[in-house]
Amino acid sequence: MCVCVSMRPHKQSRYMDYTYLNSINSPRDLKALPREALPEVCAELRDFIVSELSHNPGHLGSSLGVIELTVALHYVFDTPYDDLIWDVGHQAYAHKILTGRRDVFHTNRQLGGLAPFPTPSESEYDTCVSGHASNSISVALGMQVASAGTGKHVVAVIGDGAMTGGLAFEGLNNASMDKNDLLIVLNDNNMAIDPIKGGFTQYLVDLTTSPRYNKLRWWGYQALVKMHLMSDHKRAKMLRFHNNLKATLTKQPNNIFQGLNIRYFGPADGHDVIGLVRILSEIKNYKGPKVLHIVTQKGKGYAPAESDQTTWHAPGEFDVETGERLVDSQKSKADSPLWQEVFGQTLLELAQKDERIVGVTPAMPSGCSMTIMQKELPKRVFDVGIAEGHAVTFSAGLAKEGVVPFCNIYSSFLQRAYDNIIHDVAISKMHVIFCIDRAGIVGNDGATHHGLLDLAFLRPVPNMQIAAPMTATDLKQMMTMAVDMQGAVAIRYPRGRSMDRELPPVEYSKAVCLRDRFAERVKTASLKEQRRVCVLSIGSIGNTVEQALDAHEELKNVGHYNMRWLKPLDVETVRKVAQTYDTIVTVEDAMVSGGLGSAVLETVEGMQVKVKRLGVNDQFVTHGSTAELMHMLKLDAEGIADSLREALNS
Repeated sequence: MCVCVSMRPHKQSRYMDYTYLNSINSPRDLKALPREALPEVCAELRDFIVSELSHNPGHLGSSLGVIELTVALHYVFDTPYDDLIWDVGHQAYAHKILTGRRDVFHTNRQLGGLAPFPTPSESEYDTCVSGHASNSISVALGMQVASAGTGKHVVAVIGDGAMTGGLAFEGLNNASMDKNDLLIVLNDNNMAIDPIKGGFTQYLVDLTTSPRYNKLRWWGYQALVKMHLMSDHKRAKMLRFHNNLKATLTKQPNNIFQGLNIRYFGPADGHDVIGLVRILSEIKNYKGPKVLHIVTQKGKGYAPAESDQTTWHAPGEFDVETGERLVDSQKSKADSPLWQEVFGQTLLELAQKDERIVGVTPAMPSGCSMTIMQKELPKRVFDVGIAEGHAVTFSAGLAKEGVVPFCNIYSSFLQRAYDNIIHDVAISKMHVIFCIDRAGIVGNDGATHHGLLDLAFLRPVPNMQIAAPMTATDLKQMMTMAVDMQGAVAIRYPRGRSMDRELPPVEYSKAVCLRDRFAERVKTASLKEQRRVCVLSIGSIGNTVEQALDAHEELKNVGHYNMRWLKPLDVETVRKVAQTYDTIVTVEDAMVSGGLGSAVLETVEGMQVKVKRLGVNDQFVTHGSTAELMHMLKLDAEGIADSLREALNS
């Protein structure tokens, strides 16, 4: 039965007279409460999170689903001495609130405020950065092995789809082989492993976690060791027998944990906080690796989030009482389409004309708008789960057999598949079209999600072609061209709304001239009285350059080309510009090192021209709105204009 939050006015939530929450400033305060108070603590946390996120958007559904688990973990374990590792850190809002950040939680994901995900520099309770999925078991295993003998407990919380990632299985495999006491909590919200239901199953959970049962089990084990009838090898066989017996009694097959001889408990009700406290208290000191499988509901306790879990993963601003998402009510038909919508609609149109075309995405069909094609041609869209490396290699296999895969992966997540790109696609010249979503600055999700490295890490890869549209029409034309190209093609575009304008059609490996007063002239003594500057930009940031040039009279003579292609680069145009202008200013919403600026420097080496590179210098960019971050990086129209004035006067 759905238990919904009380509909308190959201702007008052931080100052409400909560019975317990206002006095919990650390897990120590939580531990001072009787167990019977914990359900109310969970209710207050749920109310607080819903209220806060209604006007300061964030990841709602996942955090609501683990409130009881979070309370139980901090109640049972001695954090921060005991280590708690969150996999997919967007589950960790309740964790932040219970660990001294309640009064500043309203700054979450804002520039200068709380980080969007667990971050060690922010709190001693955050053991590691947790922005991407599937790393918790490996990290936790390393920490547990390193701290063996100290009495420290290490807990990895994985779920919300993260168990589909290959690294999670690599960590499991290692945990099953090496001596350790790691506890893995699998948060199963129907995104990864199906829940097992039934009264007898719950009976076995109660049995296998009871102190009497486990004392008897331990005494028996010690007796067999003393009689030299038990060894590590025989212990593994005994555990396998125990797991097989449990599977027989429940009439359910062994799961992967039992198959790896990892002690398995569950499934347990992930929304029964008192039950979770009991189970965790009993199993935390058990020797050897173990898994507690809990079943939760994403969005638990807020009816709109329960009924539409995909939309309410990160819904934006909303009205608490009505459940109306303000992003929907404010959307105007006059708005230009999102880049993602342009991709999704174009992919469908291309697929309808060419039966070779398929779509591949690692658990992001909605985010990248591949759902548009999925709805019309479901058998030709493959959502492979959170498994970027597999998505790339799977696409290579499709391409080998003559299929044309459009593999859409967010820029920051493509980093996880670098070897697959090189080994499985580029070396064999497989015709895979990578549509790289969320390239550049993405805003409030911060350092783990900005797509700033793709140009630099893809440009050195042989047999890789790289394009970046300036407009929605560019994207459509590039996707259409890519179908009949050879080898790997990468098309990168940003998050947000696209812009469109009249531009010449896209030509392969050719830049587009937007303004060039000196295009047909070369340097002469008579022209030296005025410094001549030309901008070479790539991607949609070219629109920002144009805004800067249009807004300032003194910049009217600055030339501007949008390169459209990073690889192969339009070398002819770059050299012509170098011969005509005193200074080239490159602009890219990516790292300065390794991208367009570096390619231009390599191209004009030995020529008499200055090159100034604008982009992101050697840093991980924090969280904040895209506008705030672009201003901070001096990559908005104002910052670009200032840099161009400096170039004109140098």
